[in-house]
Amino acid sequence: MSELIATRAAYGDALVELGRINDKVVVMDADLSHATMTCKFAEKYPERFFNAGIAEANMTGMSVGLSEMGFIPFISTFAMFGTGRAFEQVRNSIGYPHSNVKLAMTHAGITLGEDGGSHETIEDIALMRVIPGMTVICPADASETRKAIFAAAEMKGPIYLRLARMASPVLDEMPFIIGKGNVLKDGKDLVIFTCGLMVHKALYVAEKLHEEGLEIAVINLHTIKPIDSELIKEYATKTKKIVTLEEHSVIGGLGDAVASVLLGEAGFPLKKLGVMDVFGQSGTPEELLKHYRLDEESILEDIKSFI
Repeated sequence: MSELIATRAAYGDALVELGRINDKVVVMDADLSHATMTCKFAEKYPERFFNAGIAEANMTGMSVGLSEMGFIPFISTFAMFGTGRAFEQVRNSIGYPHSNVKLAMTHAGITLGEDGGSHETIEDIALMRVIPGMTVICPADASETRKAIFAAAEMKGPIYLRLARMASPVLDEMPFIIGKGNVLKDGKDLVIFTCGLMVHKALYVAEKLHEEGLEIAVINLHTIKPIDSELIKEYATKTKKIVTLEEHSVIGGLGDAVASVLLGEAGFPLKKLGVMDVFGQSGTPEELLKHYRLDEESILEDIKSFI
């Protein structure tokens, strides 16, 4: 791990790079381009950037028209508005016809911070997972975000990319293939399946438990749909104890996606760590992570208790 970079910042940089080599890439925003970092693309390629204003549903419909003309639209706003307010349009206009639109939504999860529970979406993965044919990706860091953006542009069909406001560590380089998880640390005593901003925290916890003689596997499931079922089953069988860790509600997110893979398999004990069926609230990201027991020390305590 090295410098701290927000995945939303990496998204803005990746768009500029992608736009340089692919003139079919267009970008839309709902009047939040300086927050989502699409302003970088707007400055470089103003003729391919469209500000829809505070009209997320309209932006969604407009993006479908652009996709029908052969363009590759990336549409952005806060995750709360892009997946929540515009859900009907995402479902019916993008999901139903399987339009080639990329929903890159930022400021997801409780680490949005001071804007409070009204803006902190903890339901977005659940909402996007349930749309038939929607691919759902939650990158762990800046490097993985760049790879995800380029992979999304190459793949046909709708994709939801979950991005964060909070800066997070850049991890060691790892491969990125949509639908394939990455083993970041091997182990035999327990496996942590995780994604997004929780990946570096899982690695920290695994290292602390190593000091106590426990070998903890850490798997980065950056693609939540389609999920890497083979890898999940392999490490569930290997370790016999499973923890899922996410900055999202424990209902409908990564934990439920992992659990659904293991239905009908051997009876593996599974602990879901995430936001426990409550709304977010206002506070600094660090305060909120601690309050919702998603800071390193709380995660460590809860895993030790589970073991």
